[in-house]
Amino acid sequence: MPAPKAEILARTCHPLHPKGFNKNAEIPYGVTVADIKKAMDEFLDFLTFLNTQLGTRDMPRLEGFLMSANFSSIVGEFMGASLPKHSKTVVKNTYHNGHPDLLPKGCHENDSCQHGEEGIEIKGSRYLKSWQGHNVEDCWLMVFVFDANRAKDEGEGVTPRPFRFVKVVGAQLTKADWKFAGRSEESRRTITASVLDSGYAKMEVNWIYRDMDLMHNTDTLKDIEDGVLVVPKAQSGPSQKAKPAAPKDDQSGLFPAKESEA
Repeated sequence: MPAPKAEILARTCHPLHPKGFNKNAEIPYGVTVADIKKAMDEFLDFLTFLNTQLGTRDMPRLEGFLMSANFSSIVGEFMGASLPKHSKTVVKNTYHNGHPDLLPKGCHENDSCQHGEEGIEIKGSRYLKSWQGHNVEDCWLMVFVFDANRAKDEGEGVTPRPFRFVKVVGAQLTKADWKFAGRSEESRRTITASVLDSGYAKMEVNWIYRDMDLMHNTDTLKDIEDGVLVVPKAQSGPSQKAKPAAPKDDQSGLFPAKESEA
């Protein structure tokens, strides 16, 4: 059976907004806004290619069958691997689960560091704030926020939509900018720490990319559910007009999100 038109269209990622990059963003270790743009474009090309090929085998898009947290991890890992290709001043940390993800070039033997203070930690997330990590620590954190379908969407009648980057923010955080989240003895949830409002404010001031269509209303969005950008559920005809997003003079980002990273 041929795939629905919406599913076919969703295989091609949404392009970056041509006026969405902040030339005044401050990024350490010689990384530039242009480097980040190239890495983001590379990911969009990668996912478009992969999802198109999956479609030729009548298989779902990558984001349509992976667990949400796993897909977020792929976004972050790809950006961590791609950025050093375009920036000659940083390298990928080759230590398994080493911290941070990117290291200043030439500072560590074999570019391997179990835990260092210098470098850039990278995360991919569907959420607009309250980003999570495994430890409360000082670090320069860069988050690539995106919108994409989830594995559960098809069963819930959510319309297929293309992957798109929503925003990229980054800043130097301290331990005081994190909140450690423990767990009960009965819980099997991975222990995490979340970025507090103080850290969020630092990162939003130093925003690197914003999809301006989403910042100032768009016909492609109908509502925001639990802080995650979504399009209308399956329907015929054009999408309804979006509810107001952030005011045009609002520089604090889009909308808050719940803390779960899944």
